[in-house]
Amino acid sequence: MNIVLALCVFAVSASFASGQACTLPNNDKGTCKSLLQCDVASKIISKKPRTAQDEKFLRESACGFDGQTPKVCCPESDTLSCLTPDNKPGKCVNIKKCTHLAEIEEDPIGEDETTYLKNSVCAGPEDNSVCCGPPLPTKFGEVNTKTTCEQSAFPPDPDSDCCGLDSSFDNKILGGEATAIDQYPWLALIEYHKLAEIKLMCGGSLISAKYVLTAAHCVKGPILEKGTPKNVRLGEYNTTNNGPDCVPSDAGSQDCTEGMVLAPIEQTIPHPEYKPYSLNKQHDIALIRLRTFAPRTDFISPICLPKIDYAQSPPSAFSLYVAGWGRYIQDVEAGIYRSSKIKLHVNVPFVDNERCLGGVRKLRNGENISLWKGQLCAGGVSGKDSCKGDSGGPLMYDKERKYEAVGVVSYGAEICGQQGIPGVYTNVHEYLPWIKATIKA
Repeated sequence: MNIVLALCVFAVSASFASGQACTLPNNDKGTCKSLLQCDVASKIISKKPRTAQDEKFLRESACGFDGQTPKVCCPESDTLSCLTPDNKPGKCVNIKKCTHLAEIEEDPIGEDETTYLKNSVCAGPEDNSVCCGPPLPTKFGEVNTKTTCEQSAFPPDPDSDCCGLDSSFDNKILGGEATAIDQYPWLALIEYHKLAEIKLMCGGSLISAKYVLTAAHCVKGPILEKGTPKNVRLGEYNTTNNGPDCVPSDAGSQDCTEGMVLAPIEQTIPHPEYKPYSLNKQHDIALIRLRTFAPRTDFISPICLPKIDYAQSPPSAFSLYVAGWGRYIQDVEAGIYRSSKIKLHVNVPFVDNERCLGGVRKLRNGENISLWKGQLCAGGVSGKDSCKGDSGGPLMYDKERKYEAVGVVSYGAEICGQQGIPGVYTNVHEYLPWIKATIKA
């Protein structure tokens, strides 16, 4: 095994004691041990080529280092569990061991079967690993029938297939890179109007057909001197283009959106306890009520709200995602940033509040700042961060192919992406009672 290659994969990780019980990204139970002592992880890292799912699984399995050798949460079984694209339990095995998927690979009948097969790819020790679940019905269309999702002002049930799903399963482990055109369909951009000028200064996330979740500082305080929030852009990708946005597809053609939808704002609702000039930035969360229901398409759909408080019991090597149209880091040392016109994303590690506080106090020049359970931190890695313009956007957890809005971008360093200075986010779980009490039909 190439340990240098392994060090690149496991550059950022949580730290567990060897022999300590842990939970893998797929929720299997395991034990933290040296990579050299874990047959499953060793086989995955030796695969050529590794898939995006393999890379993500390895990163999120990391649990520290034994000298220069990474440690991983090693599963108790050689066969990893997984969920099929239609959320049935399965095992991650070589496709030749899964008869019904092997038959699709040899002779796909149509686009539905091809998409199902692509979405069956999983992280496993064998080459060409797929999630093998129950045999598919004779009529494949019965499997792929979409859940009927009610257009409602209230957020969907996180256990349903009516939130947190996107059509893209590639290119997830990135730093300030362009997203797929249909990735994160809940992302929203807020338009601010002042005289004849339109500014895009904050983001948000669609949580129902009627409500967008954002930061309170995006709708209250000094930002209103620069403009009034009038509309929310949904289904946006390239802010400089009018009409459908297109990117080249793997098949040599183009993938195109249906065009941005401009949703007028009916009401902005900052948390009642938010104080714009507070040093600690507590309660930095708000809802935006849209005047009409947002459409539901491949490019516009809500994200799930979290069911548990991950900040209190984070999974091992808890990795999160931030996406938006804010500034991206071109050269950290030189302090060179560029404003993005297209949707970008980056993965950032979770940082507990105790470790985060030191970095935040550096940010605030030693002032007596504090963090509380309504806030959480992520980042502190050079070149990876949310940045100016991302405010209000979601901090996301990809839980078994379903995204949850764990946090809301609140504040961070003016020079983004500094080593040891994480970004601070509003902990959405802490505010679920307020969100549910505030939303009206």
